[in-house]
Formats: sequence, structure tokens, C-alpha cells
Amino acid sequence: MIDRFSPSDLELLRDGEEVEIETRAAPDAPVHRAVIWIVVDVADRVLIRTWKGPGTRWYREVQAQPDCRLHVRGRVLDVRAVAASNPERVEGYSEAVQRKYARSRSTPSMLEPHVLPTTLELLLR
Repeated sequence: MIDRFSPSDLELLRDGEEVEIETRAAPDAPVHRAVIWIVVDVADRVLIRTWKGPGTRWYREVQAQPDCRLHVRGRVLDVRAVAASNPERVEGYSEAVQRKYARSRSTPSMLEPHVLPTTLELLLR
């Protein structure tokens, strides 16, 4: 597994407002895509979180099958989602989402205490 995104991939993810995550509940299950917000924190970690909490379909599926794909501006990135529940990563996401999506009325929902544990870090595969 490669765990570092290239500088061009990081730029693409920093600039992409919304990306699609492709998940599946099991290796032989149908593919599901969902639009998510993605951020790159100050340590160049690629982080995601669900505003709906742990019951969100894509989140449940990525918990079951951590290997997934990102679709962003015509590019496809194969990634693995890992828990990012330590305070540094949770805060990294919170700070980055407030910068990147400062104008969105939906941003406060990404900062609610009940969704903080859904923070995930994406590593390249």
C-alpha cells in the first residue's frame, strides 16, 4: 500500500468541492456512490467525515470494506479508509472543513459532537 498522495493529487483534493466515494458492503456487493466533502489538513492528510453520523450508507460500507475509490474531476483514486479518531486528526478535519467550506450553511453540521468519531483518513492503495 502506498500511503502518500502526490502533490498533484493533494492539490486536486484540496480544490475539489465535492467528490464521489465508491463503496460496497461486501466484495461481491453492488457498487454504491455518494457525494462527500473531502479535506486535506495542514499535515497533508486526506480526511473525510459524514454529517449524518455512523448510520450513513457509505460510512457503514467503508467500515465493512475499507478499500474504496474516489472520483474527483475525472480522476479515480484507489484508497483505503482508516479510523482517524485521535484528537489530532479529528481537529485537523474540523479546522480544514471550516476553511474550505466557510461559505456553506452545512458546515456546522460537520462539527457536531456526534459526527466527530466518523472521521476517517484515506490512504492511497
